[in-house]
Amino acid sequence: MRYLLIDRIIEWKSGEKILGIKNIAMSEDFLEYHFPRNPVMPGVLLLEAMSQLTGWLEAASSDFTSWFLITKVRSCKFYGFSLPGDQVELTVERSARSEPGCLVYSGTAMAEGKRKVVAEFEGERVPFDEIEDVNEQRKFFSLLTRGQ
Repeated sequence: MRYLLIDRIIEWKSGEKILGIKNIAMSEDFLEYHFPRNPVMPGVLLLEAMSQLTGWLEAASSDFTSWFLITKVRSCKFYGFSLPGDQVELTVERSARSEPGCLVYSGTAMAEGKRKVVAEFEGERVPFDEIEDVNEQRKFFSLLTRGQ
């Protein structure tokens, strides 16, 4: 199974920053067991959403020649639950500590103005065409950004 955790990209600045949205719907299958009779989006999936959003930043910044793969979480703090009906705003920024072979990003997930997850993570660039059909992903990015 594959989770596509970014519903919309609001804005992005090449190589620097990206802002996206994850809408949590009651129909998402991961809510069925996390937790039974008390559905909560797993915080680690919000971290995965940050990683996916970083991938979109890398793809758009490289004219879809590369993607970001997370290799290490340097720090991650969870501050509260994200529930069905929440619209989670995700912000990812490239850190000044990035180096050519090691990209470092910081990310924040917020719902209703409250922090839910704050993380710093690192990863590497990989050739996009080795993992996805680039033309299909260009179309998907256009849908996520509403053609901006």
